[in-house]
Order: sequence, then structure tokens, then C-alpha cells
Amino acid sequence: MARTIINNFVLKHYENETYFSFCTYTSIRFFEILYFEKGTGNVKINGSSIPYTDNSVFVFIPDDVYTVNVDSATTVTTIKFLKSFFNNSRNSNPTLPVNNWFRNIEGILYNKVKQLRLLEFKEAYEKENVTSLVKLLTKEFLKNSANDIFIIENSLSVVLHLIARNMRESATHMTINKPESKIQGIINYIQTHIYNSKAITNKQLAEEFDIADNYIGQYFKKHMDMSIKKYILNYKLNLVETRLKYTDMQFSEIALELGFTDTSHLNKTFLAYKGVTVGAFKEGLKVTP
Repeated sequence: MARTIINNFVLKHYENETYFSFCTYTSIRFFEILYFEKGTGNVKINGSSIPYTDNSVFVFIPDDVYTVNVDSATTVTTIKFLKSFFNNSRNSNPTLPVNNWFRNIEGILYNKVKQLRLLEFKEAYEKENVTSLVKLLTKEFLKNSANDIFIIENSLSVVLHLIARNMRESATHMTINKPESKIQGIINYIQTHIYNSKAITNKQLAEEFDIADNYIGQYFKKHMDMSIKKYILNYKLNLVETRLKYTDMQFSEIALELGFTDTSHLNKTFLAYKGVTVGAFKEGLKVTP
């Protein structure tokens, strides 16, 4: 198995430190996981201060700026992913414009809720799994003998998947009236299966969640104040923005992957909902400070 994965992320582990300089590595970071194994203090992120304690997990995206202020001796692992980690060269399926690593984090990349940078896990066992995998990954990555790519790659895959799933559920909690209701499951299901149009039809959703075919649309609109079709389209357009901002994909590739007929269809839809063409949006990113 190719070992290029090792060159595409940087893992650092610090034991019982009272000051951290690793924030100076921000310029190489595209996506980052910060795991505080023990200690107390706060993370100042984008102007907001969020406290950390034992077993706190933070995630950061390219636009985030942060510093760590320590109150008590802290043990932390930081995993900084380079943009190259998420490009097409790592894609095991050459028919996909972006790889599965990117798909794991794309929902995080477009989510602008800064409170979600401190990850809250829905289930305690999921947090235990993430922290255990980070510890395993750290030992495997830093050991003197040749590290095992199989362990590293699969540990990263599970960690990214669990983080993405919990951030998606946390975001859903903030947008619906009853965060533990069936609607949350429907939202999560749609986002997870967004690339499979057959899996997110009204009929399939009704069957999956045991709701009558003729009622699923009304049920969804009652909780989300929009139709299922419009929600799916809005979510896809959010993913379009993510790809325009964080990848070098061609417009035709984006259209193909997200189920638009062609570039023209994508452009007309984007203009209608976002008020700007795809090309203009991309150009605007180049001048944004």
C-alpha cells in the first residue's frame, strides 16, 4: 500500500506542557484535530474563548485562527492535515472527482457554527472510540520501527467519520425544535446518502422511517419549514460552495458528482438560489482577504 499518506499530515504529541508553540504551524494546516488528553485551559478561536478539560476534542477548518492558553499542565495530540491529503490522488475510486476523505469532512467545512469546534458526542462510547483511536494512531505514527499504514489509514478514516457524524448531528440540534425527534434521523440520513438520489426519494425516506408515503412531505415541512426537495437542493448547493472554496475541481466535475444535468444546469440553479453564478463565486474567493 502506498505510503504517501504519511507525508500528507503532521502529528505532534506533547506531554504535560504549560506552553504550546504548535499554533505557528497553522500555515500548513487545511484541517486539524486537537485532542486534549488531560489538563485545563482555553482555546481562543476566531475571537471566542472555549474552555478545554480532560478528553476534549476540537476540530479546525482552513479559515480558523486559534491559540491555546494553559491553566494546568496539558497533554495534547494535534493532527494537522495538509490540503494534499484530501485531493484526488488519494482516491481509490478514480470515477469520483474528490476522494472519500474529503467527503468525510465536507459537512464540517461549510458549517459556520463556531461553537461546534469543541466537539460534543451524542454517545459516550463514540467519544471513547475517537480518543482511543487517536491514542493508537499516535503510538503507531511515532514509534521507532516502521509504522503500519493499514492501522494509520483505517484509524484516520474512522476518526474522521465519527467526528463528521457527531458535528452533523450537533448542527441539526441547532436547527430543529426537537433535536431527539425522528426529523433529526431524516436529516442525518439525507446528508449521509446525498450522492445516492434513489436513497433520498420521498418514497424511500417514508419506508426508511416508517412514515406514510403521503405524509412524509408534510411531516418534513412541518419541522424544517421547507420541502424535502428544497432541503436536498440547498444542501447540495452548500456542498457546491465547499468544493469551489476548498478544491480545484472543474465545474463539470462538481455538476456530475452532485447530480446536476450539466454545468449549465448547475450554474442556473446556483444563480437562482445564491444570486451569483458559479464562476463569479469562484472569482470572488480569489479576492476575499
